[in-house]
Amino acid sequence: MHYLLFYDYDHDYLERRAQFRTEHLTLAWQAQERGELILAGALADPYDSAVLVFKADSPAVVEAFAAADPYVINKLVTQWCVRPWDTVVGADAENPMRP
Repeated sequence: MHYLLFYDYDHDYLERRAQFRTEHLTLAWQAQERGELILAGALADPYDSAVLVFKADSPAVVEAFAAADPYVINKLVTQWCVRPWDTVVGADAENPMRP
């Protein structure tokens, strides 16, 4: 199943992220190497949120990632949520549907 992890960033995220960025990116790349994290990045204009795409057997994998993320721990992320994503189009879709 695919899951989306949504982050809402604090107003001073850009100013504060430098001290936590290496640790955050290390965590993200480790999740990617395990095949859990597919894509991730901040939404631009404005940089006020991010979306991370996971493929996992349960939302617990995504929740554990967020709980360990230094952006969350150090309150650069003001709130986050995990949503299941029923993918239907694309080579990696879990439930491909064609007309």
